[in-house]
Amino acid sequence: MKTVGLYGGSFNPVHIGHLIVASYIAQWTATDEVWLMLSPLNPFKTKDPELLPAETREEMLRLAVEQNSFLSICDEQLNMPVPSYTIDTLDALAAAHPDISFLCIIGSDSWYGFTGWKDWERIISEYGVIIYPRPGYPVDKSTLPQGVIMADAPGVDISSTFIRQAVAEGKNVNYFVPPGVYEYIELNKLYK
Repeated sequence: MKTVGLYGGSFNPVHIGHLIVASYIAQWTATDEVWLMLSPLNPFKTKDPELLPAETREEMLRLAVEQNSFLSICDEQLNMPVPSYTIDTLDALAAAHPDISFLCIIGSDSWYGFTGWKDWERIISEYGVIIYPRPGYPVDKSTLPQGVIMADAPGVDISSTFIRQAVAEGKNVNYFVPPGVYEYIELNKLYK
């Protein structure tokens, strides 16, 4: 059975930090692939005036992973009610792909509020969770319950908020986002 890590996010925009984490987890953990799952609207951020349309963010994701054999895009949440919840997405994917074992990938910042997620206990017990480090959110591995592991992925202190602010200020973010994404942002005058 193939194991796929499901890495959800707004990806507004996708940046090299996202891809470093996804690449690390796909290659250095027990996963065979990582699917970057575009969330049309995060249940914890229901009012985000800077959120680009899902189609625009999906195109940037496509550009970011198109040359990669172990990273893919998952658009499952785009066909679900908004806001969508991780457990509902995992259940739908498991039903559609009975030959795949899914794991939920989250940042250590999200782990701090994980008990606020819908059916969080079922996410752990039925699917499992991989946590990657985020600056300022340390996690003691010895306190993690069964079904949750901490990946020693390299930390990259870059955020989509930083990228949006930099673009709005006229900065060149060429080295912070994948080349195709940078060209797409420039061509479509995004975040200006």
